[in-house]
Amino acid sequence: MQPTHAEVARTLAAGHLPATAHIACRPGPHPVRHVTDAQGRVLLLSPAGGSVAAALRPGPDVDDTALVLDIADVPPVSGAPSLGRIWIAGWATRLEGAEARQAALDYAETDATSDLLDIEDGQVIHRMDVAEIRYERNGVLVDVDPDDYAEATPDPLRSIEFDLIADLSDHHVTEMSDYVRRQLGPAARPGDDPRVVRLDRYGFMVRLGKRLARLAFPRPVTDRHDLAHLLHPVLCHRCAHQEEAA
Repeated sequence: MQPTHAEVARTLAAGHLPATAHIACRPGPHPVRHVTDAQGRVLLLSPAGGSVAAALRPGPDVDDTALVLDIADVPPVSGAPSLGRIWIAGWATRLEGAEARQAALDYAETDATSDLLDIEDGQVIHRMDVAEIRYERNGVLVDVDPDDYAEATPDPLRSIEFDLIADLSDHHVTEMSDYVRRQLGPAARPGDDPRVVRLDRYGFMVRLGKRLARLAFPRPVTDRHDLAHLLHPVLCHRCAHQEEAA
């Protein structure tokens, strides 16, 4: 199992990566702070008197502004493959009153920045309704259906992926290397030094010299604790044998 294009798009858009906004009929581009809410709509946080808020100010007789958000993956460690890049097109509307306060709560679920306490005073929040998503990886460009994007969920391990890989690298190199060799069998060449370089809810990617191998979990994981439970037999191979013998 691997993430769908819609799941990758939701993961990249979630708010853990830098984003750049290209705003219709305005100079730019603009670096922006953003997250996505439960429906995948983009929430943009910016200073009330800043260039982003000014660029998003709608023209006469309209209440929203067209823009494209550009987000590229940043691999967690050296040698890790990129998940690619997405472009999200839609219309942004400045929120006020109860809508702004609810959006601030939604924003805080991903990024609990103290600037949210200044909403409608020193900070403003815009909501971008998504109309089109394009996803590119390794030179292949695909369109992601907006409904599939809205129904997908970001990967629960993405925000802690670096920490998880670092923990495996610091404390479980031998166990993971032995596990990968058992899984790959003859495909594991002598002299290979398996190294985990990516993790997601469906499995992990291992670099073996110039090669990459993907190993799947028996089922998708839901969070860090679920991952620890699933990896226990891998990281404690002796324990697994004892349990089987019992």
